[in-house]
Amino acid sequence: MEILPKTLGTRPRLAVEVRAEGVVAARAEDAAALLTSVARVDLASGALAPGLKPGNVVDKTCVSLAVRKALDAVSGRGSSDRAERGAGRLRDVTLVVPDSAVRVLFLDFDQLPTKTVEALPLVRFRLKKLLPFDADDAMVSYQVMSNEKGTIKLLAVAIPKAVLEEYEAMVLAAGYLPGAVLPSTLAALAGLDETTSPVLVVNAGLGSVTTAIVQAGVLLLHRSVDMGAGPNAVAPIELVETSIPLVDRESSAQEWAQQEPLGPGGWDRFDAHSEMPPSMLGTALVRHIEAQAAAREVAQAVSVAAAYFEDSLQTAPEQLLVAGTLGADTLAEAGEYGLEGLRVRELVDAGMMEAGAVTASVPRGWLAGVRGALKN
Repeated sequence: MEILPKTLGTRPRLAVEVRAEGVVAARAEDAAALLTSVARVDLASGALAPGLKPGNVVDKTCVSLAVRKALDAVSGRGSSDRAERGAGRLRDVTLVVPDSAVRVLFLDFDQLPTKTVEALPLVRFRLKKLLPFDADDAMVSYQVMSNEKGTIKLLAVAIPKAVLEEYEAMVLAAGYLPGAVLPSTLAALAGLDETTSPVLVVNAGLGSVTTAIVQAGVLLLHRSVDMGAGPNAVAPIELVETSIPLVDRESSAQEWAQQEPLGPGGWDRFDAHSEMPPSMLGTALVRHIEAQAAAREVAQAVSVAAAYFEDSLQTAPEQLLVAGTLGADTLAEAGEYGLEGLRVRELVDAGMMEAGAVTASVPRGWLAGVRGALKN
């Protein structure tokens, strides 16, 4: 599995992101990533439980069908193409996975071999003490970001092998081939235009939130917090200072393909169900109340990132770019919880889509990951 397969020369022109709330897919015709078609399919509660332990894809049939429906809608391929699937002619897609299933870490080395096959074991060894799972039985990718003053800085991304296989199997079961895999927030950040002004970004859903700060193509902060209360829940905090995008074609195209695993294959969420009569369970009203509760928690995470922003850059952030399923409107309504003074807007704007590509059923916040995955 490769992040940027050399056989394609670029990431696929189809992308799909899976989150606990649902699946979103998009198509772009070229690297400019102007979205020409998008689709969204909601998931039943509990069908997907992102985390670092096997069991992410709880309802395999439900999730794979949602992935197929979303991708078929944007690829133009329907049930008439079953023969093509059966013959093994699968179409490549970029798969965007939840941040909760991945670890993003920043490492320093005094020296590091230039060949990936020699450097990767050293990266794994350093990760042993930093990861909450077995580094020897994980898929690890890295990219050297700088080599100055005798210090080599690199960004490492790790995901348990069994967890990655779950997500890849889900795409294969849907009749597509995962030709590239990216974490949600790094995918979203890849869609940003490079500017000299620092930018504060939040990627939030009902169960997790990642905040990031980017300036002139340099990632200054990456802080992820899983707010889920389930068995896979963790609360990682990572601060990194490096360049984006995560991987470029020349330096890192073979990192996933060349490695071989060495080993064998809190959030106290608002309990809306206890407050509602059975007839209202699962309604849009319940989801709205849950979203409002999540927004309050997300606002606290943004406040921490804003404080880091001001301390590091000696200026306060003026705007907040929003990715994820909560959306800018929901977060803007939570302004009284610490977002005062921030202009909140979607990371994906209208100019990044063809007219009519997005409807009310596919909010722009859902599209940040797939749009960034398509921009390369």
